[in-house]
Amino acid sequence: MRLGITGTRGTLGRALARHAEAAGHTILHINRPTCDITDPTTILPAIVDFKPDVVIHPAAYTNVDGAESEPGIAFAVNGLGTRNIALACEASGASLIYVSTNMVFDGTKGSPYTEFDEPCPRGVYAASKRAGERYVEHLMSKFYITRVSWLYGREGDSFVHKIVRAADAKGALSVVADEVSTPTYAEDLAEALLRLADSGLYGLYHLVNEGECSRLEYAQEIMRLTGREHIPLTPGKLSDYPRPAPTPPYSTLRNFVGTQAGITLRPWQAALADYLSGIDNPGTPL
Repeated sequence: MRLGITGTRGTLGRALARHAEAAGHTILHINRPTCDITDPTTILPAIVDFKPDVVIHPAAYTNVDGAESEPGIAFAVNGLGTRNIALACEASGASLIYVSTNMVFDGTKGSPYTEFDEPCPRGVYAASKRAGERYVEHLMSKFYITRVSWLYGREGDSFVHKIVRAADAKGALSVVADEVSTPTYAEDLAEALLRLADSGLYGLYHLVNEGECSRLEYAQEIMRLTGREHIPLTPGKLSDYPRPAPTPPYSTLRNFVGTQAGITLRPWQAALADYLSGIDNPGTPL
């Protein structure tokens, strides 16, 4: 396939590029400054000239708290930037995979969200990602919208790296026990997205590693796998750590639609163990 991939310097974009290159696909790397998704005069000709079969779009403004004070930037990138990608895909005849987020839900359902639940975003970041979804839904004829949660990988400073550094620096930690979702490994997600790109089964998907955990349970597993069980972890509450952006307390995604198509990701514990077994310093991203 001929694939356009946005944000190939980011966690998921780099994983996608690795897997796509290994599979022999031809790739257009869509990155600033030469190809800025917020500038339709550059993104449209770049995609049309390349003539991709599929564009995978994980690039985003991801500073959840920063979005509260910079809503214009968040909507310019996540909303209008996605609109520009969608229009370029329509003009070139390509399908689009848009990578969205579990945060489009408010976290009050109390059970895993399926693809058939109605989004209710809280906060600017969540609303800007939902705006991107709506542009894709309204402007495109061939699209996949995929929602993911708690992404980590070889690159990018994720929760995995931050919690190890904090544990080593402080010797003991309080970790939130009432925020629940699913850690998702970028390498597993990249494989699933490439399978989806080749499927032709357009629509909405929740693609995450199987299972769920609290932030505390996630941290406990990281400590266990990295030989840090001796570091005390005590349960905290979301209310103990006020943030500019609202945090959905329960945002587990259920992969119902993907399962029907045979596209699933392994349990989050197995993915995390695989990742941590392959790195020397879990406190520092590669």
